[in-house]
Amino acid sequence: MATAPGSEKILHILQPYASNWSGTLQRGDVVIPRAELQKLVEEIAALLGGPDSGAPEADELEVFQVLQEASRAASLQSQAARLRKVFRILKRQP
Repeated sequence: MATAPGSEKILHILQPYASNWSGTLQRGDVVIPRAELQKLVEEIAALLGGPDSGAPEADELEVFQVLQEASRAASLQSQAARLRKVFRILKRQP
């Protein structure tokens, strides 16, 4: 049975928490200490929603054209809504 590349990465993140002695997730439960749960959730969320999730990056001409079109909107909220409709906007971590 083939697994998706994302599934393999998630299994790799979960492997240290396998409850059996061999550290495999094929058969057995996952035991996650409460103190590490937040870190684990953040790692999986970053993996699933990160900028390398397969969507191509917009080129400068495309961004310029959408900005020109959006600048005709009546309000900044309308302009921002137009940008969110066309592009997936991610906040960069410092």
